Amino acid sequence: MTRLLVLNGNTTEAVTERIAAAARAAAPAGVAIEAATAPYGLPLIVTRADWLLSGPPILAALAARRGQYDAAVIAVFGDPALEAAKLLLDVPVIGLSEAAFHAAAMLGRRFGIVSFSAALRPMFEDCLDHHGLRGRCAGFRMGPPDAAYPASLGAAERASLLALVRESVAQDGAEAVILAGGPLAGLAPLLQPEVPVPLIDGTAAAVRLAAALAGLPRPARPRAARPLSGYGPEIAALYAGSGLG
Repeated sequence: MTRLLVLNGNTTEAVTERIAAAARAAAPAGVAIEAATAPYGLPLIVTRADWLLSGPPILAALAARRGQYDAAVIAVFGDPALEAAKLLLDVPVIGLSEAAFHAAAMLGRRFGIVSFSAALRPMFEDCLDHHGLRGRCAGFRMGPPDAAYPASLGAAERASLLALVRESVAQDGAEAVILAGGPLAGLAPLLQPEVPVPLIDGTAAAVRLAAALAGLPRPARPRAARPLSGYGPEIAALYAGSGLG
């Protein structure tokens, strides 16, 4: 049995529940999902400042569960703390943006990105640049910068997002569309029958990719122990040297 940790990087349990449901629906046979919530931090990660502040609680949660999972998903679009986690942990760690962008690039020559808040766009652009995929992005269709967490995804919310998806396809030429944001987990399968191109759910893409990578060899990254001050014991343990479990 492959054990997969799916970590919601904000502190809103309702988002964790939504992500967990989408992750379990997407998990291949033989993959067990454990969903977790950041131990402290922000109720919703929206701005660049939020993104930067969310790194330590994400790393703390991943470190606290070492040895209990074979791969992990950081379930926050924009992928905060992802590069640090890849370097400090000895299991594969996948980000939602990373997985969604690569999946969309394989399903269409150009892909669109749809989300509930335009405040997220700078982090998405950073991720696109990091992965060399900015040129494959057809454009962004997003809600207002001050949009709050969509606590429900009822008829009104679905209609609004569906309109943005259709604009991405009709006006931007997107051949695949990413529904970006942990709070939108599980929405893609519901809207897919009304959209003529593939809709990408970052949670589903990340879970399937993490499950595939769990059985592959990892690069050896021997490290000398380095002392930390001011961080909790979980993060400090990541700097204790090689041989992490």
